[in-house]
Amino acid sequence: MLEKVEVINMEKVIEEFESMTKDAERVQRETLKRILEDNSSAEYLKNFGLNGRTDPESFKACVPLATHKDLEPFIYRILDGDDSPILTGKSITTMSLSSGTTQGKPKYIPWNDELFESTMQIYKTSFAFRNREFPIKNGKALNFIYGSKQFKTKGGLIATTATTNVFRNPSYKPTMRSLQSQCCSPDEVIFGGDFFQSLYCHLLCGLIFREEVQLVSSTFAHSIVHAFRAFEQVWEELCNDIREGVLSSRVTVPSIRTAMSKLLKPNPELANIIHKKCSGLSNWYGLIPELFPNAKYIYGIMTGSMEAYLEKLRHYAGVIPLLTADYGASEGWIAANVNPKLPPELATYAVLPQIAYFEFIPLTQLEDEDSFSCLEPQPVGLTEVKIGEEYEIVMTTFSGLYRYRLGDVVKVMGFHNSTPELKFIRRSTLLLNINIDKNTEKDLQLAVEAAAKLLIQEKLEVVEFTSHVDLSSEPGHYVIFWEISGEASERVLSECCNCLDKSFIDAGYTSSRKVNAIGALELRVVRKETFQKILDHYLGLGTAVSQYKTPRCVGPTHNSVLQILSENVVDRFFSSAFN
Repeated sequence: MLEKVEVINMEKVIEEFESMTKDAERVQRETLKRILEDNSSAEYLKNFGLNGRTDPESFKACVPLATHKDLEPFIYRILDGDDSPILTGKSITTMSLSSGTTQGKPKYIPWNDELFESTMQIYKTSFAFRNREFPIKNGKALNFIYGSKQFKTKGGLIATTATTNVFRNPSYKPTMRSLQSQCCSPDEVIFGGDFFQSLYCHLLCGLIFREEVQLVSSTFAHSIVHAFRAFEQVWEELCNDIREGVLSSRVTVPSIRTAMSKLLKPNPELANIIHKKCSGLSNWYGLIPELFPNAKYIYGIMTGSMEAYLEKLRHYAGVIPLLTADYGASEGWIAANVNPKLPPELATYAVLPQIAYFEFIPLTQLEDEDSFSCLEPQPVGLTEVKIGEEYEIVMTTFSGLYRYRLGDVVKVMGFHNSTPELKFIRRSTLLLNINIDKNTEKDLQLAVEAAAKLLIQEKLEVVEFTSHVDLSSEPGHYVIFWEISGEASERVLSECCNCLDKSFIDAGYTSSRKVNAIGALELRVVRKETFQKILDHYLGLGTAVSQYKTPRCVGPTHNSVLQILSENVVDRFFSSAFN
């Protein structure tokens, strides 16, 4: 039976978006009204005495700001089988898991059909704008996506990662086919259960359909870079599979082997073409267009922590443009990229006012919180934000999160009609902090990028990095872990260490270093494949590669990760005196 594919009118999608964003304040009030009416029987809301009121003023006056920790007692009751209306009017039957790389353990997030619908709304909107600039028609997509295993909680709820909840929804595949192009890989590869075997077969499927591939994508930029780093190691084996028409013995999952046998036929001519192209590449620059000559762009989330992979991704991409995907979290979607021609570093995201109710805490109030002020933050509404100002996002969703502090800091770059266009800045929690220093993930990334330039003289690069605050001795100091692509000289690594130290320009850090309130920065170089071991660790905990983000700061909740790093250190350097 042929799968029915909905025909989506892209111009109509854009018209609806323009209409919604022209009157964002009205749409927000209506969205909040729908959320509160749908969930009026929820115990959580009843506790705060809304008594049927659905206006923003009453909602803000009655319902306090909340974090995931505040909601955990309610979520754990649901996990244990309490099917009464606790957070939502309808019973929650499915939970999503965050990646767990930020906090050291995954968070459970309620999942329902409304969240899936908002996901599809974001996808449709961004694709409509993207396809006007980079039209795709009747081609295939090489999607490096991976489903994770589902399991049942004590109370019988299905739990899996947020991306898997999307991929497994029956409406996902036909919707995505109507939006872009058919995925190269069969479902058995996506849901194969073994990341490395699935990755190998994703690459193989892409090569089989190389002339038809018009799009290369993944949820995160990291996954695309990881895939082509793996390709560098296995390309000759892939060529042999294509030449002989027999799948490598490295693939052992029966369902994957069966599915691939239907696609893989002996093709010596294709194998020779790929072998010749790979043999002729210098340092793998422009690998993607060489392999996929009709690819029009590369797509995935490329902002925030993913910016660290842009240089390597551009190396593989050559002349193919990089388009960053939309802005959201495991808790829900926020905004779409409606300016796809902007490079990822300049990308902004237009908030969809109908997918959730949004509030914004001004950064000045966050700073008051850091100073232990007793003042309760007072968020402003979606249309009340000011251009150039920074805010923490607060969400109220259809899935049972009310005035939920997401923990993301964004900057308002402008407005699309009356809805703000946001740029992701950082997580609200500080990454590196010992004394009066305040260094964020972006600060760490900039320091690493500055120091990594010194490796160029030895034709090396930083493959991965993370950080740690070492308080085991006085004074505490920053530790930066690097995995590099080869063996660097002690002289260069010592220079890199000093450069890292000087590249943290936060006034609290520099003044603390000068008076030795913070000790010399330490650079620890780890063995090749160390960060692969960290990825393996998270995969073993059930994290999906589609959601994986390398933890950029290894804290007290990451003991296993710190142990992996510490066991693989091969060299250590300390920065010189700070002037």
